[in-house]
Parts: sequence; structure tokens; C-alpha cells
Amino acid sequence: MLIHILGSGAGGGFPQWNCNCSNCQGVRSGSINATSRTQSSIAISANGEDWVLFNASPDIRAQLESFPTLQPGRSIRDTAIRAILLVDAQIDHTTGLLLLREHTEPWDVYCTQAVHEDLTTGFPIFNILGHFRGVNWHEVETDQSSFTIPGIEGLIFTAVPLKSEAPPYSPHRHNTVPGDNIGVRVENTESGQNLFYAPGLGSMEPHILPYMQQADVVLVDGTLWTDTEMVEAGISKKLGSEMGHLDQSGKGGIIEILSSLKKPRKILIHINNTNPILVDDSAERLALTEAGIEVSADGMQLEL
Repeated sequence: MLIHILGSGAGGGFPQWNCNCSNCQGVRSGSINATSRTQSSIAISANGEDWVLFNASPDIRAQLESFPTLQPGRSIRDTAIRAILLVDAQIDHTTGLLLLREHTEPWDVYCTQAVHEDLTTGFPIFNILGHFRGVNWHEVETDQSSFTIPGIEGLIFTAVPLKSEAPPYSPHRHNTVPGDNIGVRVENTESGQNLFYAPGLGSMEPHILPYMQQADVVLVDGTLWTDTEMVEAGISKKLGSEMGHLDQSGKGGIIEILSSLKKPRKILIHINNTNPILVDDSAERLALTEAGIEVSADGMQLEL
């Protein structure tokens, strides 16, 4: 199983277009040791030819240009993307669908009932795409039952409901329902190895831990270093927990959770532009390294 990190940043990417925080200013000027990042998305394949796109970020065009494997090569209009799986209805995970409207047939899109509702009401991307080739919606159940995707041989998928905030335009905002946010277990049927992918994680519920413990790779929410990070930076009045993200350094946070795991390779994704771990030689990055936790970057590729 091949896992390609198309984008490793949170909403807005890094640097964010209108942000002058120390990280964004520093990466623009070259005064810090950091690398730019596009918005969170990955692609997975068992054979290297047929791929599932996980989330379609607003940066999807640049991401496809950076990864020739997904580019046309078999006919005049073509892509190696066979299906798209959405973990939530957030802008940074779905807006790229509009940029893929020139597809020659309806996209096979896999998402929960809750996400489908958001994308046909408050943020009606699916309705808009209906004026082009349209969408074949495949409902992803939230009962932790496994499913396969036609055309993607050798992989089994399991959706794991997670607690995180629904988008501002969602009818479930502040009253989340199962399926507003999911993690996904992806198993290679040949090797038995698996990935647990959860770019948005607001609460560590008991049913999640076994998926992390049994994974060979955990690719998980790395949005914020502290819960108060964006407030202290003068950027937002909201805590990370209010936005549906568990911080890394606090009690019960991502570092504590990942440090309890013995088996998997541990990697953070969906990293906000304010997070000090974006600076390669920061004390916070060193703390992660000492804990055996990696920070993903655009273009990173994993193999299971």
C-alpha cells in the first residue's frame, strides 16, 4: 500500500495568504527553518496505478501537478484517481471538488450521510457539480463496518466516527451527529498492514484507541501545539477544542496519546500555520522527535 501526502497543512495552508504571524512571516522571508505546506489531503493505492483521493483541498490543482502519478497518461482526458473519500465537510477538505469538475464522468464520492447533508444544503457543492458531470454518492456507514471501493483492489476501508466540530454552515453545528467527522482505517489485504488516518480529532473516545494501537502507521491531527495557541497569537477568540482539534502538548493531548502506543509509526498531519512544530529546529519539534513522533510534509510517501 502506497500513501502519498499531497498536503500536510491545515485550512489556509502555510503560509496563510493573509497571516503575518511569526511562522508565516518567517517562512516568507526565509528567516526561519521551515517549509511551505498546502492544505490537508492524501492519496492511497495498493498497486500504484489506481488511487483513492482522501479529501479534495482548495490546493488540489497544485497538488496534482506535484505528483505525476495522478496526472493524465492513458487517454486525452484522464486521471489515476478512481474515487474520492471525504472525512468531513470542511472547506479545506471539499472545495477542491469544484476544481475537479472537468472530470469526464461523475465522480464516485464516498462520505457519510451527515457530510452529504452539508454538501447539499449549507455548502451545496454536490448540487453545483450536478450542472457538470455530477457525483455518484456512496454512503459511508458510521457503524465501523468495513467496505471496499470498486476499482481499488487490495484495500479494505473502515470508517471510525470521531468527535469534532461540524462546519459553520452545517445544520449540525454545535450539535454534532455521528458522521460529521470520521477517521479511516485502510488495510492492505495482501500484507495485513494498516493505516489509521484522522486529520481532525477533537476527543479521544474509548473506541478509537484500539484502531491506533493496531495500526502500523497513525496519521493524525497535528493542528495545534496548545489549546490557546490561536488566542495567544491574536488570531482568533476560539480555543482549539472549540474548533474540534485536540492539542498536542496538553494533558490528554496528542503527544500523550501517541506516546502510549508501541506498534505504529506516528505522524502528524493537518498542521496549522501558527504551530511552532512547523519550525524544523524549534524546541517543540525537538520534543516531538524525542517522543518518536514525526511531522508530515507535502510530498512525503509511505509504504505498507
